[in-house]
Parts: sequence; structure tokens; C-alpha cells
Amino acid sequence: MENVNGEPKRARTPWQVTRSVWYAMFMREAISRTMADRMGWFWMVFEPVALVLIMVAIRSGIRGGGALIVNAPFIPWLITGLMGFMLVREGMMRGMGAIEGNKSLFAYRQVQPVDPVLVRIFLEGMLRSFVFLIFIGGGLMLGLEMYPDNAIHAMRAWLSLWCLGLGLGLVTSVASTLVPEVGKIIRMLSLPLMILSGVIIPLNTMPHWVLEYLMLNPIPHGLEMLRLSFFENYRVVHGTSMLYFWLFTFTLIAMGLLMHLRFIDRLKAK
Repeated sequence: MENVNGEPKRARTPWQVTRSVWYAMFMREAISRTMADRMGWFWMVFEPVALVLIMVAIRSGIRGGGALIVNAPFIPWLITGLMGFMLVREGMMRGMGAIEGNKSLFAYRQVQPVDPVLVRIFLEGMLRSFVFLIFIGGGLMLGLEMYPDNAIHAMRAWLSLWCLGLGLGLVTSVASTLVPEVGKIIRMLSLPLMILSGVIIPLNTMPHWVLEYLMLNPIPHGLEMLRLSFFENYRVVHGTSMLYFWLFTFTLIAMGLLMHLRFIDRLKAK
């Protein structure tokens, strides 16, 4: 092959090919996610706002308006936990439909089943980060304590939860494609998982023997560190460990990538 100047065209490296594929898929997903539906941006912001208002109303009714967490105001505490959980949940959910939604692209040998999963989770993380910034700005204008006491730690905790969503998305994308019933079960478990992750009710109120089992879930570890970065005097749940969180996250990412390699032919054929 020669270029327009008659010089031999250099073959692209694998990284250049992969980068081009990811860019093209990112633009395709971004346009589809934000512009296919005129109400797309509205629902991305309205959903967490509605959940916060509902949870505040429920907690205020139960506690008689005194819904405060130890060393942290309740509404900012709830918002940080909810946004962190939604970052993980959407990574898991969007990953499940990525392969099925892009199977026509597998006719091109440059596109692998793992590519749409990575692109979708990256895009979802970008959108959720933008929505979180809107919440922080809106909260500050309303007089809420939404500014993080340690911004560096807040970004680190946010990226940690993003990586956990990536690991879950890689695993569930393969499992739900090979066994469709798995996707239905995961969707059913998303609401109980929100409650068991301490998004709405602080886990410190749970009995110790129950807490030991709840903390096997890695999500509360990341949420508690995110909250601690916003409220420096916040009392985290006993047993919170980022070492455990990252061991779990790296295991999920490695297992998800291995599953994609092992079942690549079956994923393309589905």
C-alpha cells in the first residue's frame, strides 16, 4: 500500500488500531446515550434527585426531621453514597448490555467483545462524574456542605468505585450474554444491594454479627472512604478497608478479562 505521495504506508501498531476502535465506539455510544433521547440528560439528573428527595422524606418521617449521621449532615451524606453507588451499579448494568448491543460490529476483526464493555463503562463514569459535579455545585448554592474536605481523597475514592464498576461490568457482561437469566437476577438484586451497601441506612446501626457479613460486600468500603473524604470527622463503619476493596476489585477485573478471553468465540457467535 502507498500513500498519496507514493511512499509506502506504514502498518499501524496494535495500540493504534485499538485506540481508533475505542474512539469510534466512544463517539457512537456518546451520541446514542446523550442525543438519541431528548430527555436523556434530564433523566440522568432527575433520577438521583428524585431518589434523594424520596429518601429524605422517608428518613425525616421516621426520625421526625432529625435525620443526622454522626459528624456528617444527612442530605450530603446520602447524596455522596447514592452517587457512588450509582457509579458502581451503572457500570455493572451498562456492561451487561454492551455485547448484545454491539454484536453487529464483531464482523470487523478489529473489534472484540471486550471493547464495547470498556467503552460503555468509561462513558458512564464520565457522565456520572459530570452529574456528581452538578450535585456538588447545586448543593453549595443551596447551602449544603457538599464541598469535600479532602478533594484528592475524594477523587481517589471516586476512581476506586469506578474501577469496581468496571470489574463488575466485565464479569456480568460475559455471564449475562452466555446465560440471559443472570442479567434478570442481577437487575432484581440492584435495589436490595443499595440497602445492604449502606446507601440509605448507616451500617453502624446494624448489630455486629450482621455487620460482619455486610462488610463482605466491597461497595460499602468504597462508599465510606468517599464519605470520609467529604466529612473529615465522619466516623466510618467498623471494618472498612481499602486493601480488601482493591483486592476484590483487581480480582473482578482479572476474572472478567479472563472470561472474555476464554469465551471470546461464544460471545461473538451470540
